[in-house]
Amino acid sequence: MTQFTSKKTGFGTASKMPSGQSRKQKFFRSTLAIGLIAGLMGACAESTPQTETSDGSTNVQTEEVAENTEGYIGQVVTIRSEPVEKVGDNSFTVSDEQFFGSEPILVINASGEPLLLPEDGVEVQVTGEVRNFLISEVDQEFDLTLDPNLYEEYEEQPVIIAQSIALAPEPGEISDNPEQYYGETLAVTGQVEEIQSEDMFTLQEEQLLGAESLLVIYAQPKAGSSASQAVPPTLTDDEQVAVTGVLRPFVISELERDYELTWDAGVQEQLEADYSEKPVLIATQIYPSAIPE
Repeated sequence: MTQFTSKKTGFGTASKMPSGQSRKQKFFRSTLAIGLIAGLMGACAESTPQTETSDGSTNVQTEEVAENTEGYIGQVVTIRSEPVEKVGDNSFTVSDEQFFGSEPILVINASGEPLLLPEDGVEVQVTGEVRNFLISEVDQEFDLTLDPNLYEEYEEQPVIIAQSIALAPEPGEISDNPEQYYGETLAVTGQVEEIQSEDMFTLQEEQLLGAESLLVIYAQPKAGSSASQAVPPTLTDDEQVAVTGVLRPFVISELERDYELTWDAGVQEQLEADYSEKPVLIATQIYPSAIPE
């Protein structure tokens, strides 16, 4: 997953947060989506409702594992959250007051890409390993130079060492300002509104009924492309899903240049009439969303 860029961060210095066992217990207390790339502990796997993503990872609601934080140390997870504050050049915190209270969780960017956080409340999707934070260990392993003064309060607390970070806007946010997201790899959740074919559907933001929906297309890249081969999902109407992919303007000549399209003339003509120059998400992965309705 490529990294996102943005114009401003809009974040200040990190706020203080208490340490100790209570903080560890609240680490995953949230309504965020979480995907477990590595296997869950046996007891947790038996008791927690789960869905499998297209790459074989497991997608669960974070509040369902809030009391088993220690069980996720060493696991690779994917979470979605609005960033709270920038801590240093390579870190920020995430939180959800409904479950976390005032206790944000540290994310260290170890992707090798610059960390530029979004503004205006846009969420991010983070994939990385959950660890107990030891600044000397992280510095050495990932060739970082973290300021000990900034991270003293986080020492030996749960942290996500992020290997990928992507923008996670709502479909309505994309439709309102698509130019902000063109060319970016996004992680978008929404409700399947209309299935047009096995490799094409529209995605709607559930809380904004009547808002303009987002066209999603699974298309195989042309030979020689660095893009991943798309695999059409099996979907149902009104299903809540999460989709990752690259946002592009719908320009038929450019899509035909980059992807193996199989539309007949009638379908192509209708798509051009309905979506010309509008945003389209070229999907690389789709899975049931764990974000509750």
